[in-house]
Amino acid sequence: MINKFTVSLLFAGLFFFYACKEKLVDNPVANKAPITKVFLNPDSTVSQQQSTITLHWSGDDPDGFIVGYYLSWDGIHWSFTSSNDSLFSLQIGAVDTIFSFKVSAVDNSGNGQYDAQIVQNNINYGAEPFTDVNGNGKWDSGEPFVDIGLIDPNPASLKLPIKNTSPTVEWNILSTHPDTSFTVMSFGWNASDIDGDKTIQNINIALNDTNNFVSINGSVKMVTIRTKDFSNPNPVMDILIDGDPNNQAANETTGQKIKLPGLRYDANNIFYVQATDISGAKSIWLSSAAQKNSKPGWYVKKPKGKFVVVDDYKKSDNAPSFYASMLDDSLQLKNKYDFYDIFNQKPPFLNSTFLETIKLFDCVIWYGDNDPSLDLASSSVQKYTILGGKIFFSLQFPQSVDLSQIQGFLPIIPDSSDYTTFLPTGSIASDTTQTDYPKLQVTSSLARARSFYLSNIGVTPIYYFPNKELKGFIGFENSEKNVFFIGMPLHKVNGFPGSVKNLLTKVLFQDFNLTP
Repeated sequence: MINKFTVSLLFAGLFFFYACKEKLVDNPVANKAPITKVFLNPDSTVSQQQSTITLHWSGDDPDGFIVGYYLSWDGIHWSFTSSNDSLFSLQIGAVDTIFSFKVSAVDNSGNGQYDAQIVQNNINYGAEPFTDVNGNGKWDSGEPFVDIGLIDPNPASLKLPIKNTSPTVEWNILSTHPDTSFTVMSFGWNASDIDGDKTIQNINIALNDTNNFVSINGSVKMVTIRTKDFSNPNPVMDILIDGDPNNQAANETTGQKIKLPGLRYDANNIFYVQATDISGAKSIWLSSAAQKNSKPGWYVKKPKGKFVVVDDYKKSDNAPSFYASMLDDSLQLKNKYDFYDIFNQKPPFLNSTFLETIKLFDCVIWYGDNDPSLDLASSSVQKYTILGGKIFFSLQFPQSVDLSQIQGFLPIIPDSSDYTTFLPTGSIASDTTQTDYPKLQVTSSLARARSFYLSNIGVTPIYYFPNKELKGFIGFENSEKNVFFIGMPLHKVNGFPGSVKNLLTKVLFQDFNLTP
């Protein structure tokens, strides 16, 4: 049974409960704003940093939880993130710069509806962040959004003294120059900046005099320089980006092509490169004298005439002297042609450098042993002849060869050919056309001789072996009369006196219609 004391205590408790409830309703506890912290990392202190930097932040809300953060670098423009850290690339506009970073935590005390504008702490933070599901650029009913609550009115801040570092530049591993070249050369480098490679604004290049440089885009890592400005005592050179003649360096404002001055004909030359970042900080000038396996400079020859003899011979025999004697005396081209030794004077970035070099000439006489540069021929012949160039080939091929690769520059059928280990001395190649191509007689046995079956169109068969030493044809010419091929070395098929002279005269001056 409940006694009188118990009943009195129960009534007293109910009285105090309702009294307190009425007081709580009349005086609700205000929501408290979150508190924000920012730091580089848990153990670091602020000192001069690099311009690419990771910052961390956190928030604490005494009566709720954190839904995200507003970030600012100027105290005016703010962006929202739900992350607690980020990597920033700070754009340096001076040698050293002090940046001020601010971050404010946001709690979960939103109003439950989407707000097109959030204004707190005398700052307009813009619209509440949302997921634009239909991609129309505005919030639509039903699309998820961040319901912004209270924003810390006292942003955590961090002053960041950023030290600019100068860019660096080094030669690409493929960049090396021969002792001698014509008026074409290629250079490649790697430029980097600890502040971010995108801060590299310009690449400066110069020939022989770093006070006389030109600037190209900072993203460029390889150029081919060339000129045919042979009559000018102070020539300027085209600058081909990545070796592409259709992508020449140009002024980004005017579109005018940039030319490189400073070339010295028939003399030693040195190329220089330097990187400059957006603050104006520069790398050292890197000299081509520092290229691996290169001499302090390279000798640049001015072409003597229309003809170039490409020496693709790996063996050491009398081939160069034979061609020199034939061109000097028999064809009377003395001082009107040049030799281009691509084996002993191999240029860097071979495809682009070689092609731009042979484009200096009207005619290429290309001879090689049975290991010629097939990749080079495949990549350059059509690009050269379409511009009007003519090529006379005297080549042999290895025992195992991809015929489709040869078809890349010669009009052959790629699925069959004939081959012999040795073509005996005395073998005679005859003309099938009856149009004054001289008979050729082998003067010493030829190893690895190969003949071909030819396409039905676009080619004129010329030389074959009537005694069937090889089937098919070992000499032919395309119908455009700008490519002639003989599959034997000329200095070993001159058994009939004057035959090679007559062949060269026939092809160069009649078929190719060239003049000395």
